[in-house]
Amino acid sequence: MKRTLIIAEAGVNHNGDINLAKKLIDAAVEAGVDYVKFQTFKASKLVSKDAQKATYQKVNMQDTDNSQLSMLKKLELTNDMHDEIINYCSSKGIKFLSTPFDLESIVLLQSKGLEIGKIPSGEITNLPYLRAMAQAFPFIIISTGMANLNEIGDALNVLYRFGTKRENVTVLHCNTEYPTPMHDVNLLAMNAIGKEFDVKFGYSDHTMGIEVPIAAVALGATIIEKHFTLDKNMDGPDHIASLEPNELLSMVLAIRNIDLALGNSIKIATSSEIANKDIVRKSIVAKTNIKSGDIFSENNLTTKRPGSGISPMNWDNVIGKVAMRDFVEDEIIIL
Repeated sequence: MKRTLIIAEAGVNHNGDINLAKKLIDAAVEAGVDYVKFQTFKASKLVSKDAQKATYQKVNMQDTDNSQLSMLKKLELTNDMHDEIINYCSSKGIKFLSTPFDLESIVLLQSKGLEIGKIPSGEITNLPYLRAMAQAFPFIIISTGMANLNEIGDALNVLYRFGTKRENVTVLHCNTEYPTPMHDVNLLAMNAIGKEFDVKFGYSDHTMGIEVPIAAVALGATIIEKHFTLDKNMDGPDHIASLEPNELLSMVLAIRNIDLALGNSIKIATSSEIANKDIVRKSIVAKTNIKSGDIFSENNLTTKRPGSGISPMNWDNVIGKVAMRDFVEDEIIIL
């Protein structure tokens, strides 16, 4: 049975507060996801002092400071905070992931024993970064927001060249607008990526609601990544485009149902429906009373439920034969 790997993206929705980070982990555990993922960066290594917030960040945040550096400094996780979060995840039985956004953060996460490296959309054209990720982590998940197929191919080639095995890569279709409008989701591009590069594929979602990631699973996504928060009204860049805990739980339950419903592609009568087979199918029965020696014809035969007698697929073989005994109307024909 297919089982989709579900990553609950806490991201920076901890707002720099370790206690809030732990509450997010608790919510992820309650929802039954596979991984809870954070973001690892040194703000000064990630953005220049002149970098401005993205438009969605300006809209989503309540302060008037448009400096991206200032915003990110408040959202950094220290080395000690990483240790505390990782240990807390372990105590709660959930797997920890984090996305590194700079070379120093790659080294930090590698030192924590992570085997999966998650590449964010913004680093897909960063060769030194891609090379370091390939060398640091045996398994790679790469988001592709804002990228075209050529850029995805270039990034994959860098990863392959520096040690990543194709079978250890999962490429996530993604749109980096928060929230993503439905007309820009282009979900079928996910399958095009998988076909073009012969890789496992998935979907990193920034839409409002849960229907798109559920659809992605039905289309074959092996990984779903989705932002979540404790409260969409909290101050921060990503809260508004995140799921609240009850929504995260609903998404997980729906995805697990889709996993079950997808089955194995073999079309047979299932155990749950086999009892209905004779009830809803038909048999060849007597349309009128028939005497022994009469010839079966369209005038004295018809098809009716139940399907426990001769199948109507044998109709032409029955027509013209001689009745070996009497039959009353509606009686199943026996040759």
